[in-house]
Amino acid sequence: MTGLVYKSTGSWYLVKTDLGDVYECRIKGKFRISGIKSTNPIAVGDIVDFELETDNNQVSGIIHNIHDRRNYIVRKSVNLSKQTHIIAANIDQVFLMITINNPPTLTSFIDRFLVTANAYSIKTILLFNKLDTYDEETLNEVKYLAHIYRKIGYECIGVSAATGKNVEKVKALMHDKVSMFSGHSGVGKSTLVNAIEPDLNIKTKEISSLHMQGQHTTTFAEMFDLSFGAKIIDTPGIKGFGVVDMDKEEVGDYFPEIFKLKQHCKFNNCLHVHEPHCAVKKALDNDEVAFSRYRSYLQIIEGEDEHYRTDNWEQE
Repeated sequence: MTGLVYKSTGSWYLVKTDLGDVYECRIKGKFRISGIKSTNPIAVGDIVDFELETDNNQVSGIIHNIHDRRNYIVRKSVNLSKQTHIIAANIDQVFLMITINNPPTLTSFIDRFLVTANAYSIKTILLFNKLDTYDEETLNEVKYLAHIYRKIGYECIGVSAATGKNVEKVKALMHDKVSMFSGHSGVGKSTLVNAIEPDLNIKTKEISSLHMQGQHTTTFAEMFDLSFGAKIIDTPGIKGFGVVDMDKEEVGDYFPEIFKLKQHCKFNNCLHVHEPHCAVKKALDNDEVAFSRYRSYLQIIEGEDEHYRTDNWEQE
C-alpha cells in the first residue's frame, strides 16, 4: 500500500492512503536514506509504501520504502549537531511568520531560513503577523523589513489573525497547494491557521512574559486537509535555524542579491569578504545591499551554528 505521511511522533507515523484510510505505521529495523544523516528518516509530507500487519486484533502498518522527495526543508538537529532534522518534505511553499516583538524575529533567523528554502527550491512567503498590536514606530520597522525582502524578490504580506487582515489573501495563495507554516514559537502560526480554517481548532498558548517567547504548542509537525482544496503542515516553533551541508563558496548563490552581483566581482571565487574589486562590497557601501543581509551571509560562511549570539538574541 502507498500513502502520505500526515504526522510523525518520532517512532510512529500516521499515513493516509488515496482512498482516505488512515493507518498508524512504524519502521521495522534500521531505515536510512543514503546521503542524509537525519534524526528522522521519514518526515511529514513523505510518500511511503507500507504493509499491514495484525497484532492482537490491532491493524497497523510497517513502512518499507520511501518515494523520492521533490524537496524537503532541513535544519541542524538541536541535540546532535552533526545530524540533521527534516522538518517536512514535498512542500509547494512555506509561509515564514515574523513578529517584530512579542516574540522578536531577528533578520539572522529569517535569512538562514530563506537560504535553506532557496537551496531546496522551496518558495517562501514572508508573513508579518500581529499588525494590530504594533505602534507607529513598530509598523515602520515592518515596512522597512518588507522593503528589504521585496527588493530581492520575496513576497511579503502584513497579516493579523486577530482582526482577519489579509487572511483571505493568504488563503487564496494556498489553493491546491501543500503549504508549510513556520517561525518562532509564539508568532501566531496556530492562531492564523485557525483563522484560515476555524474547524481545525489547533491549540494555542499565550506568550511567556518572562522572556517574551512563545510556548511550544505544536510538538510534532502535522499535516491537515483543508476544506478549500489545500493542505497545510503546522510545525513546532523553532528558536534557531542551523544551515546544513553548504560549502561557503555556494552560500552566496542562495542570497539572490549576492548571486546577481557576483558576476561583476574581479575574482570568480570571490567570497565578498576581503577580496579587492568586489561588486557585493561596493553595493553594500552604496546601500544597494542591506547590511543585515550581508551580516547574515558572513555568519553563515564563518560557520557559526544556530546557537550563535548577538546582543539581543533570545535566551535559551
